[in-house]
Amino acid sequence: MPARILNGARIAEDIRNEVAEGVRLFQAAHGFPPGLAAVLIGDNPASTIYVRNKQRACLEVGILAETFALPATTTMDEALALIRRLNEDPRFHGILVQLPLPPHLEERRVLEAIDPKKDVDGLHPYNAGKLLAGAPVFVPCTPAGVQEILVRSGYSPEGQHVVICGRSNIVGKPLAVLLMQKAKGANATVTLCHTGTRDLPNITRLADILVVAIGQPRFIKAHMVKPGAVVIDVGINRLPSPTQPGRTVLVGDVDFEGVAERAEAITPVPGGVGPMTVAMLLVNTLKAARLAMHGEV
Repeated sequence: MPARILNGARIAEDIRNEVAEGVRLFQAAHGFPPGLAAVLIGDNPASTIYVRNKQRACLEVGILAETFALPATTTMDEALALIRRLNEDPRFHGILVQLPLPPHLEERRVLEAIDPKKDVDGLHPYNAGKLLAGAPVFVPCTPAGVQEILVRSGYSPEGQHVVICGRSNIVGKPLAVLLMQKAKGANATVTLCHTGTRDLPNITRLADILVVAIGQPRFIKAHMVKPGAVVIDVGINRLPSPTQPGRTVLVGDVDFEGVAERAEAITPVPGGVGPMTVAMLLVNTLKAARLAMHGEV
């Protein structure tokens, strides 16, 4: 029987509705909305689209959103000066820096310049440390979205063997830490795989829940998945369309058609994890605003 499709777009819509109600109550209490500043440096077309989608999502739920676009020639000093200015701007409770940055800019220094209380992407070392200690403030948006998909779809990671393919600071590492915590919606046994992992198929076949964020299109094939596993595909790859010359299609890191015949449930690309990442950014921005005003959520 084909796998159940885990509709991240529908779950994300539920979360956006919850955030919109929270924003309404926040504005009624304080007379102004939560605010998000997005920093876009350079002219990467994909980054421009991502920031535009995030800004649109903010506006739909009532969050003030403004994009600060800088040219690709921006110097390190200019980038840091903008971050410092946004740190001090009371209109903005959250700051996100769209990655990747132009190669001459030091990503680590830019991210570390963000006030941890405004770090709604959860990438500052302070927030990474809080997550590791089991007392998270802001969880990175994609890992948080993966957890929400699982829990809200009835596939809690508790007691399950979760295998994660990919060890990035944005997805793999924080997701492993998040799901291994002794907490509701976590408490899993986690194996983290990467490019140096030997006998990868033998490990992925052990997974009750397989999360793939490896950055290679259709890398995970059906024979690499245990029958009845839940598969979460974080990958987004653009490939030439097989039917429309000159056009492209989006595919994940999982061979969807083959794996869907073997898995219990699977996320599609698009419409799976992507919308959840944006939804969790909204959650974090509202949380940042509440923390700024009350010192608690």
